[in-house]
Amino acid sequence: MTDEQRYGLSTDSMRALAANFEPAGGRRLKIGIFVCPGFIPMDIIGAQSVFGIVGAEIHLIWKRIELVEGFPAYPTMPTTRFEDCPDDLDALVVGMIPPEMMADPDVIDFFADQGRKAKNIIATCSGTLVIGAAGLLKGRRATSNSNVVEYLKDLGAIPVKGSDVVVDGNIYTSGPATGSFDASLILLGHLLGEEVAKLAELTLEYDPRPPFKTGTPELAGPELAERAHLAMLEINTAYHRASVAGYERLTSA
Repeated sequence: MTDEQRYGLSTDSMRALAANFEPAGGRRLKIGIFVCPGFIPMDIIGAQSVFGIVGAEIHLIWKRIELVEGFPAYPTMPTTRFEDCPDDLDALVVGMIPPEMMADPDVIDFFADQGRKAKNIIATCSGTLVIGAAGLLKGRRATSNSNVVEYLKDLGAIPVKGSDVVVDGNIYTSGPATGSFDASLILLGHLLGEEVAKLAELTLEYDPRPPFKTGTPELAGPELAERAHLAMLEINTAYHRASVAGYERLTSA
């Protein structure tokens, strides 16, 4: 795989498009996005889109270069192994992953190591639990999806309810899905300037208009919120166990 293929720049049209967004001086951002078996694409696609549109060097990071299945039905080929991950990432990005992956010591050790080297971190949905398990949220304000945000206190964090992006130092956390776009645009503004971020937002025509307006428990009402809570209860309980186990293993070492 060539670098042009790796970064989606193997066609003249896409190279020309990316060139329109290159910052003065030509420095390309370096972004690492974590993928693994069962990762949730909607939680990282915002970062991939926002940073990709400005021609960033994007690394899809996993243990091995092997096809992994995003859920649902999103086969993805990683481009970068753990040991080859650059130590100078402008941002390390993680979204929701299965509890089994969170329980993998190799995964948490990777985040404990690279999370301290990366200039910034974006964690969306229960990806916040991943960086919390890696000990990166001690004393930090952070948020997540509504059903797991309270778990953050068991990882040394200060939970913040609500779907808005929470920025604490170099760590950007958010709720699921659109939170990935929001956090990435905010960080892009900090990295390359507000005008670049505004242009990226407009080029993507990012302007969410949910048709049913039930995207938070408060908007959905108690009956629908309870149904959603019960649907996610088993997997969220597994997230709690895995993240606390990882956190305790690292902090007690």
